Amino acid sequence: MNRPTGTDDGSAQEGPRLPRRAQGQLESQVLTVLRSAGGPATAGWVQEHLDGDLAYTTVITILSRLYAKKAVTRTRQGRSYVWTPASDEAGLAALRMRRVLDGERDREAVLARFVSALSPGDEARLRALLSRAVGPSDDGPGGPDGLDDPGDSAAPEG
Repeated sequence: MNRPTGTDDGSAQEGPRLPRRAQGQLESQVLTVLRSAGGPATAGWVQEHLDGDLAYTTVITILSRLYAKKAVTRTRQGRSYVWTPASDEAGLAALRMRRVLDGERDREAVLARFVSALSPGDEARLRALLSRAVGPSDDGPGGPDGLDDPGDSAAPEG
């Protein structure tokens, strides 16, 4: 498909449409560049170090979305912000997965379907990770759905 491109005389000219990026690709690129900064970086610095010609406003939009997802932090410096990664690419993928799960009413069904669709190797990895998990979940007593795990004892002590 073609898209109009500008010419010197201001008229539109048909040209090749740029390929559409995969969902989350720009966010991953921004996080990679931000991690390479070795410390807090401005949006302008990120823009300069990204491959391609992204507009400054696009970089700000991506950083703001990453901030809303808690994948980056920001600190006021003068009239603008400096940005710091709070998560790596794996952390960003985990945040996306958590957001999808949080949007579903039947968490158990979603998790069951997710696990059943895993390859045997990934299922073994997940089981190993779950067996190594120590301590209460971030969601407090009863887990994210408010229900106790089947192995939890509800009998009072004494």
